[in-house]
Amino acid sequence: QVQLVESGGGLVQPGGSLRLSCEASGSSLSISVMGWYRQAPGKQREFIALFTNVGDTNYGDSVKGRFTISRDNTKNTVHLQMNNLKLEDTAVYYCYARNSNYVPYWGQGTQVTVSS
Repeated sequence: QVQLVESGGGLVQPGGSLRLSCEASGSSLSISVMGWYRQAPGKQREFIALFTNVGDTNYGDSVKGRFTISRDNTKNTVHLQMNNLKLEDTAVYYCYARNSNYVPYWGQGTQVTVSS
């Protein structure tokens, strides 16, 4: 089992920045991918970014050029640096991990609100 704990959400004005973090514990050595999804009220969960064990990254179209994902393997932690935040970035952000057997794990979510 893998446990994921997110931190760093909050309220920010449009154009501002936030940094989310997610720490994995438990059977974290089996993790092959870590990343982020988000879900806004009334919408489906949306892919944001991921980071693989071999250092590959991938981003959703809506955040390319504004968000950056990074991973600290020594701490089993993944970060999401979010810059130039927009009103439409408001959502609950979920940390995601997948092990080598493609079993998915989810964090509890952290709220990000962009508002003036």
